[in-house]
Amino acid sequence: MTTAHTYEVQVEWTGNLGSGTDGYASFSRDHEVLADGKDGIAASSDPAFRGDPARWNPEELLVSSVAQCHMLWYLHLCAVGGVVVTDYEDNAHGVMTMDKTGGSGRITRVVLRPEVTVTDASMVEKARALHGDVPALCFIARSVNFPVTHEPVVHVQED
Repeated sequence: MTTAHTYEVQVEWTGNLGSGTDGYASFSRDHEVLADGKDGIAASSDPAFRGDPARWNPEELLVSSVAQCHMLWYLHLCAVGGVVVTDYEDNAHGVMTMDKTGGSGRITRVVLRPEVTVTDASMVEKARALHGDVPALCFIARSVNFPVTHEPVVHVQED
């Protein structure tokens, strides 16, 4: 039997500067990403497309979704596999490649760069290897049409 999970979000444009979209430069790309019971996410478009650099853009949110999913599955695999992780940080990198006209593009790759700290040196090899098991499990990575690679670094916690 198949189980389906659904996700309800709202995107609310807040960028009407008074004249709506009567011209390309006459409106702000600002918007809020909302869901019931959660704080909103202040978002905009990429600054290259007249967006506010102080707000999240959809491309950043996509890269962060891939990184979050990887982290959550990785921590699960560590917990059930006997690897004790005490710190995890990922400096994820996404690339959007524009088409020849510059009018459109697509995300062409995401590189995850997780830095993990484990409690014992005997766990380092398994901690590194478990990153390789995540792509088959991560819902987000399995749903995108671009490669998601990872370059993990594993540290041992200092006493």
